[in-house]
Amino acid sequence: MKKSIRNLAVAAGGASAAFALAVSPASAVPSTVWTVSPSPASITAVNSGNIVLSVNGIAMTCTKSNGSGTGASTTGNPATVGQITSIAFGATGAPCTSVLGNVTTVPTTPWTIVAQDYAAGVTKGYVGNVDAKVTVGACVFRVTGKASASYTNSTGALAVNSVAGELTVVSSTNCGSAVPVGAKPTFKGTYLFKAGTAIPTIVGSNP
Repeated sequence: MKKSIRNLAVAAGGASAAFALAVSPASAVPSTVWTVSPSPASITAVNSGNIVLSVNGIAMTCTKSNGSGTGASTTGNPATVGQITSIAFGATGAPCTSVLGNVTTVPTTPWTIVAQDYAAGVTKGYVGNVDAKVTVGACVFRVTGKASASYTNSTGALAVNSVAGELTVVSSTNCGSAVPVGAKPTFKGTYLFKAGTAIPTIVGSNP
C-alpha cells in the first residue's frame, strides 16, 4: 500500500510539473499599453555605422543616412508607436555604393515603427510599411515589406536587422538575374533617435 501511495504521489507531482510547464508560457501576457516619452514627440535620427541593403549577395552600403518622424503613446499589440515621415540614404560627397555602382534610394513614406514586446528597457518589433525605389546604374527595383528591429531606451538606438523573407523585390527593370522580382533583400543598420536634445523612451506594460 505504501508503495502504491508513493507511486501515486510521484505521478501526481509529475503531472503538476507538466501542467506548470504547459501553463507558464501561456500566462505571459504581452504588453498592450505603450508609453512613449515625450508624447507626442518630434523625432530626428542619424545612422550609427553603415546602413546596408543586401540583395542576392550584393551589398548596397550607405555611410550616411538620416530621418525624421513622430512618436506617440498608444495601446494594442502590435502597436504603431512611431512613424518615419522622412528618410534619406547617402549624402552629398558620400553616396551609397555597391559593386554595381552608386546607389540612389527614393523611399515612399511614412514607414511605421511597430512595438510587439518589451523587457528591461528594450522594445522589440519591426519597421513596417517599408517601400523604396532603388536605382543602381540602369537597374531600377522596388522593395516593400517590413524589417525586424529593436529599440533601446538607454541609448536611443533603433537597431534594424531584417531577416530574409520580410522584404521583397516587387518590381525590377534592367536588373536581370542580379535583382529579380521575388528576391528577398535584407536591411541592416542602426539609427540614433533624439527628441530635441533628449533621448525618447518607449515602455510597454499591461493595464
